[in-house]
Amino acid sequence: MTKPSSDTPLDREEESATFSAASAAEFTFGVRGLHCASCVSTLEKKLLENRAILTAVVNLAAETGFVRYDPSGIDRSGIFSIVHAAGYTPVELKPDDTSKEDELLSQRNWFLFSLLLSLPIMFTMGMHDNAHILRMNLVLASIVQFTAGIAFYRGAWHAVKNLNANMDLLVALGTSAAYFYSLLAFTGLLGAPHDVFFETSAMLITFIRLGKYLETRARGKAGDALRKLLRLQADKARLVTGDGETEVPASIVREGDILVVRPGEAFPVDGEVLDGCGAVNESMVTGESIPVQKNSGDSVTGATINLNGLFTIRATRVGEASMLAQIVRMVRDAQGDKAPIQRFADMVSAFFVPAVILVALAVFYFWLFHLRSDFLTAFRFAIAVVVIACPCAMGLATPTAIMVGSGVALGRGILVKKGSALEIISRMNVVLLDKTGTLTTGSMSMTDLLPAVEKIDSGKLLKCLATAEANSNHPLAKSVVEAAAAAGITPGDAMEFEERGGLGVTCRYEGVRLAIGNAKLMEEEGISTKIMSDKVSELADSGKSLLFIAADSKLVGLAAFSDTLKPGSIEAVKKLKALGIKTCMITGDHHQVAIGIAKKAGIDIFEAEVLPDRKQEVVKEYQKRGLVTGMVGDGINDAPALAQADVGIAIGGGADVAKETGDIILVRDDLLDVVRAISIGRATLSKIRQNLFWALLYNILGIPVAAGLFSGYGITLKPEYAGLAMALSSVSVVLNSILLKHVEREL
Repeated sequence: MTKPSSDTPLDREEESATFSAASAAEFTFGVRGLHCASCVSTLEKKLLENRAILTAVVNLAAETGFVRYDPSGIDRSGIFSIVHAAGYTPVELKPDDTSKEDELLSQRNWFLFSLLLSLPIMFTMGMHDNAHILRMNLVLASIVQFTAGIAFYRGAWHAVKNLNANMDLLVALGTSAAYFYSLLAFTGLLGAPHDVFFETSAMLITFIRLGKYLETRARGKAGDALRKLLRLQADKARLVTGDGETEVPASIVREGDILVVRPGEAFPVDGEVLDGCGAVNESMVTGESIPVQKNSGDSVTGATINLNGLFTIRATRVGEASMLAQIVRMVRDAQGDKAPIQRFADMVSAFFVPAVILVALAVFYFWLFHLRSDFLTAFRFAIAVVVIACPCAMGLATPTAIMVGSGVALGRGILVKKGSALEIISRMNVVLLDKTGTLTTGSMSMTDLLPAVEKIDSGKLLKCLATAEANSNHPLAKSVVEAAAAAGITPGDAMEFEERGGLGVTCRYEGVRLAIGNAKLMEEEGISTKIMSDKVSELADSGKSLLFIAADSKLVGLAAFSDTLKPGSIEAVKKLKALGIKTCMITGDHHQVAIGIAKKAGIDIFEAEVLPDRKQEVVKEYQKRGLVTGMVGDGINDAPALAQADVGIAIGGGADVAKETGDIILVRDDLLDVVRAISIGRATLSKIRQNLFWALLYNILGIPVAAGLFSGYGITLKPEYAGLAMALSSVSVVLNSILLKHVEREL
């Protein structure tokens, strides 16, 4: 399972002696009852109090929790118990989870219920001299207070019990102050007749319920990408048995089962085509709307659509191993991750609610004793301050933008494994590009095979070359075997075969020791290449990759291979430079080959003849210079460098995306998607900054207005409208994040 960023401040600095990070288990679950950034902070702290939990990350917008823990010290039920004790409801995340829809329906019903009971109170505000109307208002306000408002009391109680302060505490204080003051005034316990304002507590709860409903609805839109993905999965499958075709639930299909998929149907699982051909819509995986032709032997992905063929397939990946399930987990983890900028909101929320309560007390004291106003006026201003201030908007500022941003990326075939990568990639200064398979097609073909001296037979030379390379997985080795097959030559049996990373291969064939590889291998073997220096220079200058062929420590030949730039590489490099990002190519090829490719692609700088472990060192060198460094590679050979980079980008992810190293995976084999990922990252960071700015500005302006500082200009705010303003501030942050979807049109 993929995981949120490991550099979160919530990671423990020191692991216990009995705990090994390698043996850690990871668990992502849903959390109900989160209302603000303070709730997030409270739950994270409670989880981390257990020494068996190494990391805890709670996401307000996605309503999820992620923990990395020691299975020998705590299990999932124990984690759920901690969440329950903190006052929240943990739930298992399921592919067909309908809890979001249930929550939206619940929020809507509570709002309508509150509104229905509050409207009569509002309409009779000026009739407080009528005892019957006052009694009706008392009954209606009491029902609203202790039904629709009970959730805030529950949340406030857990906050106090955990020695914390959250939005629920502010709402409970504000509504209780208005309600119980009115109750005491109504019963005459305050002495002489006092005004009552049951409408304040009732409408406060109603408006906050409205805000919660709108916020839940908006957050649902922010997570549309994931829900669309979940809806793609086929429910049924046509299983081929001895008795013919049988329609069965897709969930019971097992690896190796034979299935039939008809035109217009979705493939129920990942599989291999045994029979049939036709066009398949793979846009859910690649973001590319153009159908892909599939024939016998090709692989198909579950949830993609068979447009016009009749396919018989063998199931190769089912359930949690399917590509759709991997993508769903990846998107959930990315949306549950914390971007570094979120730390600012977490820091503010830690002291925000207590500060607001102190400000409210100061406002009450100021109006009552310094300005000599009546008690009710001072009381109302204090209540308005309590209810208008809330850390909700700040808590939602970052995660909602990441939810939408990762959803936009998903629609373009860009899988974001860590939401924090969207922020990091937006600040990237330099990008290191692997050559083979990233800038170039990686489909090498052997163009030249030159004997060192004329008396060497070309057929025998190719036979030796193919024999040595037949056991290697290197792209050049495959090209050699293909060239030999085309010439009707079958590789022989190699003995003592050894593949030397970044250098080449050695083996023994028919009593002769063969060494085939680059110039560094020849140098290590003590083999001189001067005899072919002219040819080496000529072929290298033309941008070709070279393999030297040596037999018993003597150079006997030279093979040249041609690789071409991908169609979008030149444009991608040009756009990266236009974005102000320095480009650097890293390759294990000869220096002259690197010069040719770099010149064609427009690369700023390059480093040639780089061994695999050197790539990681190159990344470190750029990082030491204070540069935010990105690495783009194939996700397998470049794994150490991808892991070391500030943001690793694996290009051409293939079917098993969960195993790819890197923070971002480009499903399509297109370097232009790196540019698109940067654009999405920059747009996401811009939205996060906008959200944080407006959330702060709202409180900076809202609290003074609620406190009555502008009352001399006739600008005041009733507590109930302060509550509405508070609720709508969270909605505005979510809606602003949703505007990120417009970025997709520009990609």
